[in-house]
Amino acid sequence: MNRLRLIRPDAAHEAQVMDYRRVFLENGEYFAGCAGLEDVENYAEWLDFENRLSKKYGDGYIPSTVFLAVRTEDETLAGILEIRHRLTPFLLRYGGHIGYSVLPSQRRRGCATEMIRLALEECRKLDLDRVLLTCDKANVASARTIAANGGVLENEIEDDVGMGRSGTIQRYWIAVE
Repeated sequence: MNRLRLIRPDAAHEAQVMDYRRVFLENGEYFAGCAGLEDVENYAEWLDFENRLSKKYGDGYIPSTVFLAVRTEDETLAGILEIRHRLTPFLLRYGGHIGYSVLPSQRRRGCATEMIRLALEECRKLDLDRVLLTCDKANVASARTIAANGGVLENEIEDDVGMGRSGTIQRYWIAVE
């Protein structure tokens, strides 16, 4: 497993974040937990995500904290995650508190499991006692990752907003201890 640490986006990782964006676009990947990275043309625009997303979602915007998950040994970007500080009705049903994605070249190395573990430590600082994570039913790796961090499947719901491939969203709760 890679040893990771979570950091706030900074200038030192600009090239890696924009390369992350390129790889995800080229591969048709879903930008989970990336604070609208797919919608921007440059890093400075992405870094202004609070302002940009509050304009995009208006009253439906929820403050969040975005982190880069970087390998401790070489500062290589492995993934991006976003912790939403509370839930709207939409997030309660479909999105959850934590959204995350892992660079394809870093998958199957334990990065996602470690990212969620580290995110739960950050959730403690926000005084969240339990957090919701969701995944597409077809994303078996994500379901296993969530379960490995204590996720308990509450239910499966119809994906009537087109977030995944299977048509079903799994909703998991994790106690923050």
